[in-house]
Amino acid sequence: MNEDDERWRVRFDADVTFAGGGGLQTQGFLLDVTDPEVDDPDLADLFVRRLGLPKVDEVRISGRRTLREPHTGARGATGPRRTAHRRTVDLSHSIRHGMITYPGVPGPEIGDHLSREASRAHYASGTEFAIGRISMTANTGTYLDAPFHRFGDGTDLAGLPLSGLTDLDGIVVRALGTGRAVDRELLLPHDVTGRAVLIHTGWDRHWGTEQYGSGHPYLTAGAAAWLVEQGAALVGMDSLNIDDTEDGARPAHTTLLAAGVPVVEHLRGLEQLPPHGFRFHAAPPAVEGMGTFPVRAYALLDGEAGEGDDRGQHQ
Repeated sequence: MNEDDERWRVRFDADVTFAGGGGLQTQGFLLDVTDPEVDDPDLADLFVRRLGLPKVDEVRISGRRTLREPHTGARGATGPRRTAHRRTVDLSHSIRHGMITYPGVPGPEIGDHLSREASRAHYASGTEFAIGRISMTANTGTYLDAPFHRFGDGTDLAGLPLSGLTDLDGIVVRALGTGRAVDRELLLPHDVTGRAVLIHTGWDRHWGTEQYGSGHPYLTAGAAAWLVEQGAALVGMDSLNIDDTEDGARPAHTTLLAAGVPVVEHLRGLEQLPPHGFRFHAAPPAVEGMGTFPVRAYALLDGEAGEGDDRGQHQ
């Protein structure tokens, strides 16, 4: 293989602190580099610019490993262009027995309807199956809210068009170290029309702890109204609730769902995405008469669009 047909990538862990307070940690992040000997300060600068992180105070790089891989495109080459490699970034929390998503809401009960052992009596020797059973609230794990969640006459899950939930042009708005309230001023620089707008607060680092359930970042009423005015297709967030749970009016839910804009809550791993240049997917089952259900939210990135990786885990 010719050296021109190869590229260098660096896999590393990063610990970021922000000038306004707060931070994020990521593991197994991947970046394309032109120089395999790139030093940590330059790697940190590339990381910050690639993700569009605001007001960064310090980036600590650790666990770095340089990889040599074939190029997935054919930039500058003549003849047919090869299809660019696409990476999948998982943005959902796994669902497991007894887990707590939202304080006061019971965790799922997962077990067997028909165990492997019991199934053996129904099939030929050496053949067995497992049929599982799960009992859970709709607000479990990473889930999507349809208008019916808020309004009795709103569209339910079965009524949502797949075109509004899959293969959406996505953007990430960084809301790190900016305080709890995510207001419209933070959104103004972004073109959100027709896009899935994912708000990255870093709150998912508290997932599974008591801290996750209180003091979370949220979207203000003004920000929600601006997103509707600008024609956002979907809005997602990586915290406990897109609303301030101390506000019983739930203005963000009310404004977005009244306008038919689906909401995805409890995302994770948004630090693995670039600010733009990816496709977002979050489709629930088509359940009639329900307004909320878990989704397997994920993003697809072209090889040159960003450096996320489905193996990277947010801590």
